[in-house]
Amino acid sequence: MTLFSDGQLYIAGKLRDAEGGAKYEDIGPWTGEIVAYAADASAADMEEAIAAARHAFDETDWSTNIALRRKLVKKLGEALKAERERLSEIARHEVGAAVLGVRIAHVDGPLNDIDTLFEIFDTIEWEKPLGDRSSWGIASKRTLVKEAAGVVGVITPWNVPFYITVGKVIPALLAGCTVIIKPAPDTPLLSAIVGELAAKVGFPAGVLNVVTGKDPALLGEMLTTDKRVDLISFTGSTGVGKRIMEKGADTLKRIFLELGGKSAAILLEDTPDFATAVAQSIVCFHAGQGCATITRLLVPRSRYDEAVAVLEAAYAGYSQAWGDFEDPNNVMGPLISARQRDRVMGFIEAGKAEGARLIAGGNVASDKGNGFFVEPTCFVDVTNDMKIAREEIFGPVLVVIPFEDEEDAIRIANDSDYGLSGAVRSADPERAMRVAKRIRTGTVGVNGGLSIAVDLPFGGYKQSGIGKEWGAEGFDEYLETKVISVGA
Repeated sequence: MTLFSDGQLYIAGKLRDAEGGAKYEDIGPWTGEIVAYAADASAADMEEAIAAARHAFDETDWSTNIALRRKLVKKLGEALKAERERLSEIARHEVGAAVLGVRIAHVDGPLNDIDTLFEIFDTIEWEKPLGDRSSWGIASKRTLVKEAAGVVGVITPWNVPFYITVGKVIPALLAGCTVIIKPAPDTPLLSAIVGELAAKVGFPAGVLNVVTGKDPALLGEMLTTDKRVDLISFTGSTGVGKRIMEKGADTLKRIFLELGGKSAAILLEDTPDFATAVAQSIVCFHAGQGCATITRLLVPRSRYDEAVAVLEAAYAGYSQAWGDFEDPNNVMGPLISARQRDRVMGFIEAGKAEGARLIAGGNVASDKGNGFFVEPTCFVDVTNDMKIAREEIFGPVLVVIPFEDEEDAIRIANDSDYGLSGAVRSADPERAMRVAKRIRTGTVGVNGGLSIAVDLPFGGYKQSGIGKEWGAEGFDEYLETKVISVGA
């Protein structure tokens, strides 16, 4: 018996099954068992969704009727809040979220963010006078106008799918775009419920569409290559992001990419309460399945032995305090799938082979049940040229790297293909800020500061992505800028 009702497609204003009634299994990470079945869309289903979104943008007043879309998106937001409990249960069983993780990031966090997104939306200047000016003897009265970008393909990941869906879909709809959501195959239900509630609220046909399926390449590449889709907003791996850029080049569509990370925390030698800062570096939240998770810990060589001793004790103390489905204080559960578990174990074996020293974890946690569990793992004696220091593992694995001085720490932190997040700690705030400004990442937390929030722009440097999500800059991703000049 499955836990949840089957997920349906939402296309052209209608909830329905996939072509031919096709479905696929939705596997729960805690147990490895089926929790639901989801509609397995065909190319024909996606074609209908693209056509519906294009028609809704071109032939209705959605893109220009600000009052209408604010009203309907507000209703959708309130409908989502009313389903907090069901969303939480789906996140726990489908995504593998622990109880405290649901409250922080998976459900409660994004639901609370909806009101902030409306506050940002209400600050947009849709028309802005640019003044009168004469150029080349021609006097003109100029106006800057903001307009919706068009049809948006939203491609979401499996790690925090509802969080990402809210952060993309609410701004895109408010901006006047029409949207096609294509969720990761592992987590279809948290998108299917958005379609269900959009139907209940009464969205105009084609404004919002949800297309689930087990073949991400088929459906994703249809969105990426179709000239009727104006913009792709993607969160996921760097490899897939590169593929999207390549496939989107032929139609020159706009691309937003929020990709991988290998973020570093620098603990300078004067870090206050050094032991606590080191102990708090355990990679455990959602089993390390977060793009902005700090997975490289940089500590001064002068305090390296101290840091290793603290980590040995911290991991030993945490070894049994995770993986409990019912524990209200638990933040760590399983990995999303057997495939991801095996991938993480492959990195762990690579770390051993490269000569890094394992001081905690390193095994499949079979004592936790039949789900996809890997122990919280820590490697020390790591050099920044090792595979485990350079590639995104997306699992509960921390690597510890010593540095000689401040310049060496900055060099190591920046010696990465990624640049998504980071952290710096020092007793001297000016010193910490100086170092933070030299770290080539999109966000940096200084002395415990939270640099990732829905009212702040979020995005990476280098191979961590292109563009910004959230904040006013996030809305700009879904807007075009037009200048109208009238002869005086």
